[in-house]
Amino acid sequence: MHPLQCVLQAQRWGPLASVSWLLFRTCRAQSSVHGTTCPGPGRQQENGVQKDFSSRLAAGPTFQHFLRSALDPQEKPDVEDPPPYLTVDELSGRQRKVYLETYGCQMNVNDTEIAWSVLQKSGYLRTRNLQEADVILLVTCSIREKAEQTIWNRLYQLKALKTKRLRSRVPLRIGILGCMAERLKEEILNREKMVDILAGPDAYRDLPRLLAVAESGQQAANVLLSLDETYADVMPVQTSPSATSAFVSIMRGCDNMCSYCIVPFTRGRERSRPVASILEEVRKLSEQGLKEVTLLGQNVNSFRDSSEVQFNNAVSTNLSRGFSTNYKPKQGGLRFAHLLDHVSRVDPEMRIRFTSPHPKDFPDEVLQLIHERDNICKQIHLPAQSGSSRVLEAMRRGYSREAYVELVHHIRESIPGVSLSSDFIAGFCGETEEDHLQTVSLLREVQYNMGFLFAYSMRQKTRAYHRLKDDVPEEVKLRRLEELITVFREEATKANMASVGCTQLVLVEGHSKRSATDLCGRNDGNLKVIFPNVEMEDVSNSGVRVRAQPGDYVLVKITSTSSQTLKGHVLCRTTLKDSSAYC
Repeated sequence: MHPLQCVLQAQRWGPLASVSWLLFRTCRAQSSVHGTTCPGPGRQQENGVQKDFSSRLAAGPTFQHFLRSALDPQEKPDVEDPPPYLTVDELSGRQRKVYLETYGCQMNVNDTEIAWSVLQKSGYLRTRNLQEADVILLVTCSIREKAEQTIWNRLYQLKALKTKRLRSRVPLRIGILGCMAERLKEEILNREKMVDILAGPDAYRDLPRLLAVAESGQQAANVLLSLDETYADVMPVQTSPSATSAFVSIMRGCDNMCSYCIVPFTRGRERSRPVASILEEVRKLSEQGLKEVTLLGQNVNSFRDSSEVQFNNAVSTNLSRGFSTNYKPKQGGLRFAHLLDHVSRVDPEMRIRFTSPHPKDFPDEVLQLIHERDNICKQIHLPAQSGSSRVLEAMRRGYSREAYVELVHHIRESIPGVSLSSDFIAGFCGETEEDHLQTVSLLREVQYNMGFLFAYSMRQKTRAYHRLKDDVPEEVKLRRLEELITVFREEATKANMASVGCTQLVLVEGHSKRSATDLCGRNDGNLKVIFPNVEMEDVSNSGVRVRAQPGDYVLVKITSTSSQTLKGHVLCRTTLKDSSAYC
């Protein structure tokens, strides 16, 4: 067998358009004359077992297997055959224990729940004890170099764990999932021999097969991006049993192609889940007692469900005034306002949030709906990235500073009391001191309640990597970042001071991490609120005194603030519906 053997296999669960590639790495145990291979990292195999797998691998898949995989979904059998080179038993988890670690954004949290749902159905068990794990999977981020370096450092730590594994136990398998696997692909396998599997964001259904291949001593990877994978039929398994909120992925990928961003290259093109599948998931979360869902997507408010023929009309997408796209305008489909309307009707006592949006996709119908519905949070994330029109053009954001500021004013007029948050990048290619000062002035002008600020980190494959120069020195980036953070905190403190003396509805999350006598929760604007854990009146049961529990709504009168936290004293336990009379 050649040291690097690539086998193309049509995914058993999708159309031929979703062809995945499976990469096997082998190492020579003896010279090529003998034609044998060593069993891979951390495992010694009987020659008969290794030869049996190799012979089955060499015999398939056949052309007929590709044709069977490309059948129309309506013609496919309910139970599909395993790949020709694996048995049903080999695909089973056989109660091996999986340890999952999540890094990065909320999408990765949701991806972790999807991956676990797939593995659980295949017979794997979940463990939160690293020492007893048989499989360790890291769900990774590639948005900045620091995020990837964190994973490399973690792999170095896990290497010792794998090396010390007792021979009497099942060999430990380590996998890299998500964006880092997608971006670096075989570089990870070449650099870290102890990594057994790679799975990109669109390959989580393939995890049982990849792990089965790894059990033979091979390294395996599936990092093909799909044009249609949304995991619409995979119900994520909540990783925290006591959680009061959940993430619901409504779309994947991004078409914006901002010059600094790696997301289109690690998560692929935009595609949206069918509205029906999203509503079904939200209903199940409501039945489980969850009180808040956050709709997720890389460009969540560009949602467009075109899964049904009747949705494909000629109506173009409405953009925010003064905004443009880097792609041809899209037509037809059920848009974000339609989805938000229907999701908010599932459970009037369930809060609805969404992230991360793009400023271009805030037509008036979305803003009006947020204003009208009590259970749609009056909080909007509005990523600016820079306050300089010149830098925004280099970033290919599709708007000027002036258009962005006009949108901010329009949002505040449409949704009184709205809370705004934003993203900013310090030291983008070609950013001058004047550009930086314009970003500082935007922070002061808008007065965001929350902010996420980072120094620019150039990523390979992006337009900036190919066409621009990363010419701002690192020390200048860090100095500008510190200045932005300082100004943000000053202005956020001023903005949050407006809450002092006001009564706010808070969804209780649990005990405060800093005080055993305090509880914490989040208000409508997603700010953390700290208040004493004391008995209070229950509005729904007159005369009854209760203590708040996670998942309860309480009214809190705010007494003090900082740039990130509000503090107050609790008035009563209530419901979302009843709270409107007080807030």
